[in-house]
Amino acid sequence: MQVTIRIDPSILNVGYAFLAYAEVRGVRVVKASPEADGELRKAEEEVRRKYKLEELKDHEIVRAFRKFYWRLGIDPTKQRPASEALVRRVLRGRKMPRINNVVDAGNVVSLLTLIPIGIYDLGRVKGNLVLRTAAEGERFTPIGGREEVLTPSQIVLADEEKILHVFPHRDSVHTMVREDTKDVLVVACGVEGVREDTVVEAARKTAMLVSKLAGGVPGEVRVATP
Repeated sequence: MQVTIRIDPSILNVGYAFLAYAEVRGVRVVKASPEADGELRKAEEEVRRKYKLEELKDHEIVRAFRKFYWRLGIDPTKQRPASEALVRRVLRGRKMPRINNVVDAGNVVSLLTLIPIGIYDLGRVKGNLVLRTAAEGERFTPIGGREEVLTPSQIVLADEEKILHVFPHRDSVHTMVREDTKDVLVVACGVEGVREDTVVEAARKTAMLVSKLAGGVPGEVRVATP
């Protein structure tokens, strides 16, 4: 059964956001992947050729996400959108972490497009998804971090039981890709000022790269808008 993502109108109170998403069914997750390592190395080299650290904040996509963060009341110099954080890491001379062939595929595309990419284990998603504002006191456990208490100014991607993602920043430990993951959901994040076709293409490229590195059959890219 195909997963559907709905955009709750409540997010329009803080800003315009949308998602492009696709499923990849039948992947094989491996931690040490020479092919994924090669793709990441090429992406790191491309980032160093294409961007300068002091000029990154002026890129139109980075600027759009920063503007969105300010609308949420979040300082984007302290809590950065995921894609900007990855690019800054590379421009500071740090190597990208190698997680597994599926997650690495998302990081490759995020580096190359500046679009935040999330990849989730469909076997751990309950029902359909909604992008909405968080409830007061709602809790979220990020990958590699402690449980956080959210506020209504934050936007989250949630299923019928839990939060998968705090938009467009961090993913949940509960739906992270593991070695026993078989099917994944690829999500690309967009905000006002970012072209829809750019986000759609980022989702498509990620699904195709996941398929190349981990096998599986990529599905059609769909768009969720308010």
